[in-house]
Formats: sequence, structure tokens, C-alpha cells
Amino acid sequence: MHAITRPPPHCRIARTAWVVAAMLHGLAAQAQQSQPAQPSDEPPLVLKTSPMLQEQPPDEAVRRELPTFITGEQLSGQVGVQAQAEGAAELRRGDTMIRADRLDYDQAEDLARANGHVLIDRDGNVYTGPAAELNVDAFEGSFTSPDYRFLKNDAYGHADRIDFIDDKHSVVHNATYTTCQREPGPSWMPAWILKANTVKFDMDEEVGQADGAKLYFEGVPILPIPAMSFPLTDKRKSGFLPPTIGLSSVNGAEVVAPYYWDIAPNRDATLYPDVMSKRGVNLGAEFRFLEQPYRGQVALNYMPSDQLRDRSRWSYASVDSGGWDTALGKLGFNLNLNRVSDDNYAIDFPHALPTLIQQVLPNDGSLTLTQGHWVTTARTLKWQTLQEAGSPVTPPYDRLPQLTSSYSRLDAGGFDFSVTGDATHFSADQALTLQPNGVRSYALAQVSYPFQAPGWFVIPKLMLNATSYEFNTPLANGATSAARTVPTFSLDNGLVFERDASFFGRKFTQTLEPRAFYVYTPYRDQSLIPNYDSALNDFNFATVFTENTFSGNDRIADADLLTLGVTSRLIDPESGAEAARFGIAQRLRFKPQQVTLPGGSPDPVGFSDLLLGTSINWSPKWSFDATEQINAKTHESLSSSIGGHYRAGPYRVVNAAYTKYIDTITPSNSTRQWDVSWQWPLNDLWGQRDQSLPPGQGLGDGRWYSVGRLNYSMIDHQLVNTVFGLEYDAGCWIGRIVLEKLQTSALTTNTSVQFQLEFVGFSRLGSSPLGALKANIPYYQYLREQVSTPSRFSNYY
Repeated sequence: MHAITRPPPHCRIARTAWVVAAMLHGLAAQAQQSQPAQPSDEPPLVLKTSPMLQEQPPDEAVRRELPTFITGEQLSGQVGVQAQAEGAAELRRGDTMIRADRLDYDQAEDLARANGHVLIDRDGNVYTGPAAELNVDAFEGSFTSPDYRFLKNDAYGHADRIDFIDDKHSVVHNATYTTCQREPGPSWMPAWILKANTVKFDMDEEVGQADGAKLYFEGVPILPIPAMSFPLTDKRKSGFLPPTIGLSSVNGAEVVAPYYWDIAPNRDATLYPDVMSKRGVNLGAEFRFLEQPYRGQVALNYMPSDQLRDRSRWSYASVDSGGWDTALGKLGFNLNLNRVSDDNYAIDFPHALPTLIQQVLPNDGSLTLTQGHWVTTARTLKWQTLQEAGSPVTPPYDRLPQLTSSYSRLDAGGFDFSVTGDATHFSADQALTLQPNGVRSYALAQVSYPFQAPGWFVIPKLMLNATSYEFNTPLANGATSAARTVPTFSLDNGLVFERDASFFGRKFTQTLEPRAFYVYTPYRDQSLIPNYDSALNDFNFATVFTENTFSGNDRIADADLLTLGVTSRLIDPESGAEAARFGIAQRLRFKPQQVTLPGGSPDPVGFSDLLLGTSINWSPKWSFDATEQINAKTHESLSSSIGGHYRAGPYRVVNAAYTKYIDTITPSNSTRQWDVSWQWPLNDLWGQRDQSLPPGQGLGDGRWYSVGRLNYSMIDHQLVNTVFGLEYDAGCWIGRIVLEKLQTSALTTNTSVQFQLEFVGFSRLGSSPLGALKANIPYYQYLREQVSTPSRFSNYY
């Protein structure tokens, strides 16, 4: 036990610390006395632990009023002047703590001088070394030959000297900086380390500014840096981002030197000049903004001279949305604009815009007014269709403009009803569509009266669709206009039975839900009407219980049919979660369906294809979904969709899917594909399976991950889209190499290799494959995702 030395009576600070120590000493002595305690009416004092430590330190005004505590094996001093502590000396005030072998504190100047095994802890950031001098409140001073460690990113280093400007700003001289955590062994060296003449740390902006720096990886200098800034957290900051490097079969070697501009908390921009060895220089920019009450994002690319295409190239994309409260109601707008310079742009630059994986680019703008039960929308939609030689695409119709208004009410005297009116001008290149352009106007009214109670429902419904057309050129019969009025009646009926059940040791509520859906729509000849926006609905459980087998409004199927189905579900009685669902449905036509799409054939009388489906979510690790469409006459499978995923834990996922579609009308449109994707640590294969450890920790040799996606066409006997790569997590750095093969059109593919070296908590070097991995692998996890801010008490001593 340390001896308690009585301080001089005139030293207030030291006397306070001594008195506290003496009281604790006396209490301990009392507890050891053997005589019985005197009875007392007062309840015993019970000390309780409390989690109410203040995570945020007090502000400057409060900090000035906080008391100063000084302790040590020997204390001396003078009231209001100074205090000295020797032997395990310690000074604490608020979120600042200083420890040393000897501590001298000048109370008038608020100046602490510490010598011998000095440790300073300020808000979780820790500095250690032989000697320091510090103004405590202002946190202004210097530290000789210190080691330092920051709380938020666990980075640390050594310097010849640190100059503390204030509690948020400091300058270190002849400094090192790394996030590699020390491992056992005398010869250990950090995998990467930054060495600089000076580094300025700004904790307000959470950035570091290094001058005269070199970046070393495995002891080899890989990047001389005369001047650079780097983040101390994930907070945004302006400055040059690390260059990215890639290799593509289309563009050759690429080097991008992006510059990030943090304009304001709600606005930023990124400029990224891109040098391609085969093409030249591309100038790219992205601007993002978040205002009240609208937001948006704009991406631009411009290549003055493409050496392969011998022309300039450009693209833009803009997504904007917003809304305002007006005297007329809620007014909102949406913009989705996409445009490129030429038909080959998507082939040459498949990742330039998000929509370039398609051959049709939408330019869509809408304005919507909502007032009570009324919703009115004005819209324009113009497509840019990218035509490829040898593989022409029929362009969709532009809508210039489209005006829609609807009124809907639910439970109005027991009735649900709605009325919708729409007028649209459709236009496209008639040489490709082989149909006249025109204006279509329609009104759709529907009313239903639901009868429902626990265990059953009956919903009769009436619909009336009245449509008129005006064409710019005559139809085959010479008419320049057409009209069509189609009524529809439907009756939806269902029952819901429940029982308690048990399967595989688990208790469930099992349901049995039979359903019958009858539809009657009289036949109206629509064979001469152009098809602007109708398509055949997929045959699935979302569409089998609907009135019209077509989407859009140019085809309304005649129907005299009954759809029968039954569903059974297993529901967890405690959570209400659905563990499994099984369903079957089939249509019975009493009359043949005569309305078809151009080139289609009528559906005959009798039973339709049989639809089977299941969805199983037995545990958080496993899920499985499957649907099957079977021809009732030939018992042949016409369409299959089977998929599932297995998540064994963090960074361990396998996804698999099989799809098949047989087009009996156009066999060339048939598809059969396998799709497999995964993320999995290869260390599991040789026995290192500790799933509780974060990536890169607990494994002296690091952790390898395999990532990838294989999409294989069984008809073409080839891989369509492929992503395959390896990730290596060494704790303080991550290496990634990813090979991507992307089919950019029916006739062309683009193969690229992407490499990235990520210094955790510092920067990334190389092209970034993270976007490709996230887009291609469902449930893919970044190896570094900080979910919470570390507590400032993590480094508390």
C-alpha cells in the first residue's frame, strides 16, 4: 500500500485529494473491525453501478467550472499557485487525464508539466512519451517523442514532437501513421505505414494533412506523396481521391484521378478525368444535392475525341424528385433523364450510366397533384433506343404527353369505387413499329362491394372501360379512328381455415385458404387497333387472380373463366412470421379467349396450365422459393423459377437460381439459365471457422474470401455474365482482385480486371470492384462496415 503523506494545510487542491484518500483509508479500516455494529434505524448505503457516463464531453463553458483532481504518492503545493505530485502522479479534469512519474501544475497559468512515463488521454485519444507541457483547458502545448493513438479509427503512430494547437488541432513532426494493430513478436512491423515530415490533424474536419510523405507497404515505398490529405473517419472531405487503375478489353488500360468537392452538408460533386490507352481522355462529373423539399443527382461524361470511333462521345443522367404543399394540394415531380451520344456508347462504356445495361434509355418527367381523393398527373416519356447492327430493337412508344386523373374512395357506404381518365399521345418510328402513331383516350370506372368476415370473403365487382383512338395514318380498313367499350364482371370468393399444427418439432398455425375467382368480359374485336403498351402478363400468383390477362390498355381480354386455387401457410404463433407457403392454381375457360396480341393465338376452352408455387423461410439461414407452370395436356414444364440462399453467418452467403421459359410461339425467345453467386471465407476449408471474429482478426496469416457470380445459358452453352474474385483481409489492409465479363449487347461482351488495395482507415488504391460485387451478389457484405461509433471510454485509464 502506498503511504499517505499529509500535505501542507495551505494547499487546497492537494489537501482535497489527501482528504479523499484518508476517508477511503478510514472506511477500509472500519470494515475490518471485529466488534459488532451498533443498531441503526437508517437503511444501509447501497452503491449501484450506472451506465450514465456522458458520452459527449461537456462544452467549453462547463469545462472551465469543472474541478481539478490531483493525486500521487507524495503531494505538495500552495493554494491558488501550484501543486506538485510525485509517484503515480495524476491530474484529471473533465475528459482530460494526465499521468506521469512527476507532475507540476501551475494553477494560475493552468499549465501542467509532466515528466517520466507521461500519458495524456483527451476524449479517448491517447498520447504517451517521456515529457509534455500542456495548458489543460486550452489543450495547448507540446509533447516530446510521443506515441499516439486515435479513438475513432484506432490509428496510431510515433513522432519526434507533437504541438497541440487546441483540443481539435495538432501538428506532429517526423511522424508515422498506420491502422495495423501490433501482433506478438519482436520483429513485427506494420503491413502499411505512412511516414511524413509533418502531419496536421484536424479533429473538427476529421482529416489529416501530410507533407513530405511516403506510403510503405510491406516495407517497400509504393507511393511518394509530396502533399496529401486523408480521412480520420468516414466523414466527407474535399480533395483528391486515390487514383484508380483498371484494364478492359474494350478501353485498354485506364487511370482515373478523381477529385471530390464537399460543397456543403447537402451538396457535393466529384470530378473524374479518365485516361484510356485505346481511346483518349474522358471528362466525367457527378453532382448530388439534397434540398428541402427536393433532391437529385446528375452524372455527365464528355470525351472530346475517341481515337477508336473517331468522334466525340458524351452522356448524361439525371434523377430528381421533390414535392411542395400548395393551396391546390400536394404537388410533386419526378425526373429521370438519360441520354448518350451514339448507339455504341453502351457497348464501349457499360458502367458510365446505371441504365446502360439496357438498350433503351428513358427520359421521363412527371408532375403530380394530390388533393383528397383526387390524383392528377401530367407526364412526358421519350425513349432513346440504342440500335446495334445485326440485332435491331423495336423501340417502345414515346408518350408526348400523357395526362391522367383519378378519383377513388374506399368504404363509401360499404362500396369501394374509382374512376380513372387518361389521354396519351403515342409516337415512334413507324418504319420500325409498322403501326400508325395516335392519341388514345380512355375512362375506366370500377365499383365493388366487399362482404367479409373472419374466415371468409365475397367481393363482387363491376368494371367499364371506354376507349377511343385517333391515328395519324389510316388502319388496314382505311379508318383513322376507333372506339371500344368493354364491361367486366368479377366475383372473388375465399375461405380461411386455421388449425394448430406441429412439424419437425416446431409449433405452427396452419392455414388452408381455398379461393375461387370468376370473370366475365364479353368479346370485342380489337385486332385492328395498334398495340402501344399492352403485353401478356406473366402467369404467376400475382396475376392469375386478375380480370385481364394483358397489361396496359390496348388489349382487354374477353373472358368467361373460373380461377381455382388453394394456399396453405405455416405461421409462427409467437412472431407471426410466415415459415412456409404452398399454393396451387388453375384456370377453367368456359369459352375460348379470342382477343390476342399481334401474332398471338386464341386460348382454347378448358383448363389452363397448372401453376404451382412454394416459399420456405424455415430459419434465418435458409430460404427457398419456387414456381412451376405445367401444361395440363402434355404435362410438360413450360416455365420454372427456383431460387434460394443460404446465409451461415457474416460474410458467408451462397445464392442459387434456375429459370426456364419455353416460348411456344417464338422458340428463339426461350431461355434456360443457371445463376450462382457467393461470398465465403476460404479459411473455412482448412478449419479456421471462428465466425465470431471480425474479418482479418484472430488469424495471423489473414483471411481469404472467395466472391463471384456465374450466370450460365444452357441454350447457348456459355457463361453470359461472370464475376469472379478473391478478397484478402489482413486486418489493416484488404486486397481485392475481380474479373468481370459483362454482355453489353446481343453480339458483344466486355471483359475487365479490377484490382484494389485498401489501407483500412486510410485510403483505397486501384479500381473499385465493390460496386460490381454488391450489384451481382445478393447479401454481399463489405469487409469493413462500422455499425457504431466507439465510446470515448474505450481508452479510459
